[in-house]
Amino acid sequence: MNLPNKLTIFRVILIVPFVLLLLGNVNEWGWFTAIFGGILEYVNGIAVAIFVIASLTDLLDGKIARKYNMVTNFGKFMDPLADKLLVCSAMICLVEMRRLPAWIVIIIIAREFIISGFRLIASDNGVVIAASYWGKFKTVFQMAMVIVLMLDIDHEVFYWAGIVLTYVSLALTLVSLADYIAKNRHVLKEQK
Repeated sequence: MNLPNKLTIFRVILIVPFVLLLLGNVNEWGWFTAIFGGILEYVNGIAVAIFVIASLTDLLDGKIARKYNMVTNFGKFMDPLADKLLVCSAMICLVEMRRLPAWIVIIIIAREFIISGFRLIASDNGVVIAASYWGKFKTVFQMAMVIVLMLDIDHEVFYWAGIVLTYVSLALTLVSLADYIAKNRHVLKEQK
């Protein structure tokens, strides 16, 4: 397994501590409090840091794969899936934390299921659909939105940045969906 694929798997693994720290009530974990009692006030910041590290692995694995010609079918399939798992997990947490409307997350996750369905049909026909630029822009904006909403800084600039990033992410989600369908509609016609 090459380095880009290892980074992709590492990104998936980071989802577990990220969600546990963000949603798990660590104050009620006796063992956690005993070991890490001094950092309890920083749990949200640590969760944000884990999300940022995981997001950076997305940027890094793609650059390494392209630069050193390490692009694999596993990477083409797993990299977008890892992004979806990371970002969707974060957005579901933000709904639970009442920082993001559920209807927006439902639209974003529905898009991910539709694209995954396209990829599944394509793979059955021997075609691997790599991430598009619209999909990459969407992911970058979603990651930025998640970071701003998780930080939850009580300042007008962050409030408006959160709103703008949320609606730009939603718009890019819909544009990237339309782009995938338009570019790959032949996959549906060429089913075995």
